[in-house]
Amino acid sequence: MNALMIKALAFAALLIIATIAVIMNFGMDVLADDMTAITMGGAIAIATITAGVAVKYINQMKTDTASGELADENWDGIGEYKNELPSGWAYSFLALFIWSMWYGLIGYPVNAYSQIGEYNEEVLRYNAKFEETHKNADAATLQEMGESIYLVQCAQCHGSTGDGLSGKAQDFTARMTKDQVLDAINNGSSQLGYAMGAMPAGMAQGEQAEEIAAYVAGGMKGEQPAAFAACSSCHGADGQGNNGMSPSLVTYDATLMSNTLQHGKKGVIGKMPSFKTLITPVQEKALTVYVQSLSN
Repeated sequence: MNALMIKALAFAALLIIATIAVIMNFGMDVLADDMTAITMGGAIAIATITAGVAVKYINQMKTDTASGELADENWDGIGEYKNELPSGWAYSFLALFIWSMWYGLIGYPVNAYSQIGEYNEEVLRYNAKFEETHKNADAATLQEMGESIYLVQCAQCHGSTGDGLSGKAQDFTARMTKDQVLDAINNGSSQLGYAMGAMPAGMAQGEQAEEIAAYVAGGMKGEQPAAFAACSSCHGADGQGNNGMSPSLVTYDATLMSNTLQHGKKGVIGKMPSFKTLITPVQEKALTVYVQSLSN
């Protein structure tokens, strides 16, 4: 037995002793557990196989010489031989592939129990119970509930008071700023999913766009500019959105809130993600009531 083999066996023995010591640290009762015994056996087998494979290939590297057909390509004079893939590697890959198919479809099917699946099912059950319990909640309850939802889901961007954190997000104390209206006029809007469809860019330009933006940002008070006629065909003469057919320019109505939460929104301030998987219908209704209270 050469020195390399002695060192490999000593290393394997050291690994085995360390494994036994770790197991024994938990007490003798642990050894009675079948899973622990299997795991311990696997650890010993891995240590032994590792030592044997290491010895084999280290000895082989000492004695083997390169052979075979040399490839035409090289890098700084270093070439590569066109050796066939070792059959052991190919069979190992094939065995691993077959085992993975068995494990995924039979040994541990994709529809088997999982902690994530259990959590998702519990969330769905809770949401259904929540919807049933609060489906007829009064306005005061909805507003209180909406405030809680707002502080958890919205306050990080819009601020705890809904002021938009100095322009970093939508300010719920007012409907739209002049810059927001101008951005919608110049670039259009298509992401909210209204029945009227997308708003095309360039509905007004120059001074007319400025007049519309100032009028809408001011709460549509005072004399209505003539150029607003281009807007009223979709948004209505009062800017209320034609009964939910297009966005209301005056209030955060239920349709505007629902479409924004479902689809998200991108505008001059930035991009808001969709909350369609995070907000239930009753929560959406409660959040709408609360946001509407911020602009009163």
